[in-house]
Amino acid sequence: MTTDNSNNSSSYKDKKPLSKPSGGFKISWFYVVVIFLLLVFYVFFNPSNYVEEISWKDFNNLMLSQQDVEKIVIVNKSIAEIYIKRDRLEEAKYQELKKRVFSLNNGPHYSMQIGSVDSFENKLENAEEHFSSDVKTTVIYTTRTNMSDLFSWLLPIILIVVFWLFLFRRFASKNDTNPLFNFGKSTAKLTTKDKRSEVTFKDVAGLKEAKVEVMEVVDFLQNPEKYTKLGAKIPKGVMLVGPPGTGKTLMAKAIAGEADVPFYSMSGAEFVEMFVGVGASRVRDLFKRAKEKAPSIIFIDEIDAVGRSRGKINAFQANDERESTLNQLLTELDGFGSNTGVIVLAATNRPDILDKALLRPGRFDRHIYLELPNKQERIEIFNVHISNLKLAKNADLDVLSALTPGFSGADIANICNEAALIAARKNKNEIEHEDFMGARDRVVGGLERKSKIISPNEKNIIAYHEAGHAVASWYLKHVDSLVKVSIIPRGKSLGSAWYLPEERQIVTKSQFIDQICASLGGRAAEEVIFNEMSSGALDDLEKITKQAYSMVAYYGLDKTIGPLSFYDSTGQNESVFKKPYSENMAKLIDKEVQNLILKAYQRTLDLLVMHKSELEKLAQLLLKKEVVEKDDLELILGVRETKALL
Repeated sequence: MTTDNSNNSSSYKDKKPLSKPSGGFKISWFYVVVIFLLLVFYVFFNPSNYVEEISWKDFNNLMLSQQDVEKIVIVNKSIAEIYIKRDRLEEAKYQELKKRVFSLNNGPHYSMQIGSVDSFENKLENAEEHFSSDVKTTVIYTTRTNMSDLFSWLLPIILIVVFWLFLFRRFASKNDTNPLFNFGKSTAKLTTKDKRSEVTFKDVAGLKEAKVEVMEVVDFLQNPEKYTKLGAKIPKGVMLVGPPGTGKTLMAKAIAGEADVPFYSMSGAEFVEMFVGVGASRVRDLFKRAKEKAPSIIFIDEIDAVGRSRGKINAFQANDERESTLNQLLTELDGFGSNTGVIVLAATNRPDILDKALLRPGRFDRHIYLELPNKQERIEIFNVHISNLKLAKNADLDVLSALTPGFSGADIANICNEAALIAARKNKNEIEHEDFMGARDRVVGGLERKSKIISPNEKNIIAYHEAGHAVASWYLKHVDSLVKVSIIPRGKSLGSAWYLPEERQIVTKSQFIDQICASLGGRAAEEVIFNEMSSGALDDLEKITKQAYSMVAYYGLDKTIGPLSFYDSTGQNESVFKKPYSENMAKLIDKEVQNLILKAYQRTLDLLVMHKSELEKLAQLLLKKEVVEKDDLELILGVRETKALL
């Protein structure tokens, strides 16, 4: 491989033109000389620069009356050029003419604006009669091209042309790196053996199944005989699909670090430019470069930028440039021409909007799904990110992994960094467990705002509101375990109840209803204690309304509606204004959602009335301590039947 690459580079250098000798005449100096001569001509050889312009009064009194004028030349019926007799040039009044460097004895010596020819002739005739001169002044009429006016608008054009010639020559000499000439070239970054990525598969924690499939592709490139002897063909494309932060780009970096082949990486958005045809041109250039160094790998991050579906749904937002780029990409992946030895990796978190032709076998043969990590995988991810941190002995990764369900690898990396920042802010030498807990709360709920001014009345309402959530969730069987309750403002929320969610793959109807009841606990507590409600339950109401509509319209959990689902997994109805059901069905869905929420709210009210004393005790403890942990909750509410997963 190294020999082939060096041969390619040497042959490419041979094709470059030979540089000119350093002592030869450079064309740039020619431009400088031309501009200098033009300026000299304009400044020194312009007649207006050495002919003095006089008025009719001076001409009449000093020259015409003294019979010093040899002749008058009328140029273009607008300017009179005055020639003085040679024998009169020796007089004192004409000595100024000799001081001029470019003044000529032949003249013209003066010039004058005449207005109109008829007016000038009348004044000249009257003046000569007044001076009783028998000799008439010779008047000659001529038409002449004014070089001054011509040069005044021609010079800027010449300067612009010369400037662009100079500029294009400079660009042409550096066309390998200049973006003006390479806007149609691929902007992919090349990773080779000499400059490989520092990330390897050891840095990718979890994702065992995904790593196996990706490592097989790398092994195919390194040991092709192992597979080709059985008749196997190398996959042409691998699509990495998963939620944000699950490690798609990290996996590509690991491939670049492990593979011993050239690795080209670029973003899907880099194909699309303001110039028409640039995207398709860059696709062609990218695959051309990859084929020249085959076997090689191409990685396109966020491929949905150019791979969106070309269906009717995009009729209102059609983009011919993006579509032509996609067509060229499809052709390069599996077109009429051969594409041997080039593997295409792509990553996206929106597979539902990709074009079907892009996802078919033969183009992207493998679809690797990167899901959110489970508890064991989160422990592995924590171990990767704490390798450079100074941890205290009480830092428990098992507890941290249990308290971070639904967190991606990027979220865990953020928690580790936030924990280090919190410990440094407190001038600690090691990162303790409480720093990680504070970092988790910071990432989930936002920064604590203890300085936020809250009136005693509002603080009292917030305390009962959060106590209502805690009491309701404590006595509901299918609600996640409660960890702590706080009335310290975080982010946009004025208080919060922290739970330990179980990692479920499916949710039953009873679990849905218990979650809705727990979310309504804050509003119900306000009604039980104050006999009125506030606006503090906005976020809770928004969440339960969406949950109720999902139960009725998507999951088919309502008896009246029946086992029907109007969920669109393809996403094709997102931009369609018409709903996939009739108006009568829409009214029925709204009615069932309303009944479901009202029944859950009444159930929560009855539960809080039954445990009103515990509600008041917990609210008063919150007002006193602001944060109530699980031990204090058990002292007031008793030991919960469903224990937390700690």
